[in-house]
Amino acid sequence: MTESSLPDWVFPPQEGFVAEDLDRIPQLPAHTELIDGSLVFVSPQASFHTRAVDLLVDALRHAAPADLRARREMSVILGERQRPEPDISVIHASAEHGMEQTFYRAEDVVLVVEVVSPESAGRDHDRKPVLYAEAGIAHFWLVENQSGRPAIYVYELDPVTRSYALTGIHRDRLKVSAPLRRRHRPGEDRPALGSGPGRR
Repeated sequence: MTESSLPDWVFPPQEGFVAEDLDRIPQLPAHTELIDGSLVFVSPQASFHTRAVDLLVDALRHAAPADLRARREMSVILGERQRPEPDISVIHASAEHGMEQTFYRAEDVVLVVEVVSPESAGRDHDRKPVLYAEAGIAHFWLVENQSGRPAIYVYELDPVTRSYALTGIHRDRLKVSAPLRRRHRPGEDRPALGSGPGRR
């Protein structure tokens, strides 16, 4: 395909794209992200990625209290030129504004989860955690494929440095209390978040 046959929206304005442009650009590919004013197109996902996201969304929805919701593949506006699309977000229920909604804002989000793919590894390891932390999102999980099994790196925001601190690495079984603090009846076990894609 020659440059002249590309749609006009492929070529960014001199100052870069802004978050609202993703709702205005016609025929934009699904799951396009905006990082530092540039459009980022997502490659097709492998089975591990899809299964890990499915399992975590199911577990988070089961474990979340009534005032939180788990959502997959919804973009989050972090700033004028930052609109990534986490694989999973846990948001305040009050952030839901109807079926036509296309994004959440950073203040709506308490947890973001990224499942690392080969093409997204640089963004997931380096740029996105910085952006999420600077925007004040309190919890960040990174899911790695380690020989077909998930390893979940759990981070919590240090409000002084505005950066993430690692609080645990979980394999096979993830059991955490934050940010999911549902009240449990005496004697009821707190739900653990799944056993990994290999067991479903």
